Amino acid sequence: MSAIQCVLDDLQQFHDQALRKIQESGSLKELEELRILFLGKKGSLTTGFLKKLGQHPPEDRPVLGDSVNRVKEALQESLHNRISVLKLNEEKKHEDSLWLDVTIPGARRLIGMEHLMKRVQKEIETLFIGLGYGVKEGPEIEDVFHNFEALNTPQWHPVRDENDSFYLLPDQILLRTHTSPVQIRTMLQQSPPIAIIAPGRVYRSDYDATHLPAFHQVEGLLVDQDISVAHLIGTLEVFVRFMFGKEKKIRLRPSFFPFTEPSFEVDILWEDKSGKSVWLEIMGCGMVDPHVFEAVGYDSESFTGFAFGMGIERVTMLKYGLTDIRDLVRGDLRFSRQNR
Repeated sequence: MSAIQCVLDDLQQFHDQALRKIQESGSLKELEELRILFLGKKGSLTTGFLKKLGQHPPEDRPVLGDSVNRVKEALQESLHNRISVLKLNEEKKHEDSLWLDVTIPGARRLIGMEHLMKRVQKEIETLFIGLGYGVKEGPEIEDVFHNFEALNTPQWHPVRDENDSFYLLPDQILLRTHTSPVQIRTMLQQSPPIAIIAPGRVYRSDYDATHLPAFHQVEGLLVDQDISVAHLIGTLEVFVRFMFGKEKKIRLRPSFFPFTEPSFEVDILWEDKSGKSVWLEIMGCGMVDPHVFEAVGYDSESFTGFAFGMGIERVTMLKYGLTDIRDLVRGDLRFSRQNR
């Protein structure tokens, strides 16, 4: 076999192997690597054949050069065709990935759960809005005037002690201990008649199975002419029967609050787990003290009113039979799902 024939056979073998690898390539990246490997400046065709043409006799060079060019053109055409095929395949895969079967049911979503206290607060607001009350809110950081002094709570009163209240500035600014400051702010801004409830978060230095350092209250205020304890009792009876059932009864026990006179503790007749009827305290209330009216510029001879306040957590515990107030703030999903 002549030398030129050996070169042509090697060239043919290279041609066949290169075409096979091009056709078997599975990606544009792999195809580009093959192009560099076969046709690049340092590729197999250049280093193995083109650069060696000068080593052959002059009469053989035209034949070899023509054969190398034809192999090069064949590989370039094969690469071009394979690129077209792979691009079409990739476009199809992309289109397939975007395809959506609208008849398939959507992914299931976990349904959120409304917190028990938020549910109870909404029920309370719904009731009193139906009775003609407005819902008022106020700042959680208060000064001692709105939180204590305007509410007839003197400096020496124990509730103003640092052991009971969270002060931000000594004897000046504190986290409100009740939502009664909202009542003061409302009375300072408008004249009677007034009928409002004030729900919101309050803060006291307390923590056990029935108390939290941060909890929620709803306080109510009604001011007009000729308001009496009878109006207060009627309002509380409507509230208790709405929240706990038409058969529920209440009683008022004399008590003391600096901002009401007379003052009462409100009990509700309840059945314990053994079926025994017991009286449970649920809120405090009373007729607005004349000193409070004087602090906001109301004429206590012309206007009277009543106020009441309750812990939303307390109402929630009674309504849903809870025994530990801390269950409401632990964030246990099992507790939330149990009381959906």
